[in-house]
Amino acid sequence: MQLHVHFKMNHNLYLRDPESSELGKNIIKYGIELIHDTGFEDFTFKKLAKAIGTTEAGVYRYFENKHRLLTYLTTWYWTWLEYQFVFQTNNITDPGAKIQILLNLLISVGNNSITSEHINERKLHSVVIAEGNKSYFTKHIDEDNKSLLFKPYKDLCQRIADVFLGYSPAFPFPHSLASTVIETAHHQYYFQEHLPRLTDFGQAVGGNDLMKFLEELVYSPLNKYC
Repeated sequence: MQLHVHFKMNHNLYLRDPESSELGKNIIKYGIELIHDTGFEDFTFKKLAKAIGTTEAGVYRYFENKHRLLTYLTTWYWTWLEYQFVFQTNNITDPGAKIQILLNLLISVGNNSITSEHINERKLHSVVIAEGNKSYFTKHIDEDNKSLLFKPYKDLCQRIADVFLGYSPAFPFPHSLASTVIETAHHQYYFQEHLPRLTDFGQAVGGNDLMKFLEELVYSPLNKYC
């Protein structure tokens, strides 16, 4: 049984809500496909319009530029990931068990029974790993932050920080560790595939070695304050 989800996104991310029409949903669907296949640098609205069978002007009615579309996609992913985390830990009280679920989610797409009809979560997961940092490594980061574009990412980090504090209440750096483990998981996952000499895990993407490293990264500092 699949559970289809719909998230209400920050209106500052778009000009017209893509969830409001079939064209908008196709922009999201094929935007993920093209960014995944060609990379963000070579991705254009002209190529997207051709893939959908619409005009370039039609795409621009929904998003002012491709960077805004990428930010929408990464924000949707963080919202979905937090939903997954909450769903999978709903009846769990042990903070250690919650941490294990978190780490599993960070190196895979997790329980694919929670999905969206027009979003390929596996490809979006790859897009976020490869391209996600580009959504906030910009000169207008502060302006975007004031518009609350990154709130879902912050909410996810807050939820993870709360779990860390549940495991080790005296730990003084829960938010820093939360954001570090997310970014490290994604970077190491990416390096495994493309720059394996920057890891100790070979080229087998994901896997037990990466999980062991993340466990060491999380539990070593937490256990010092238990």
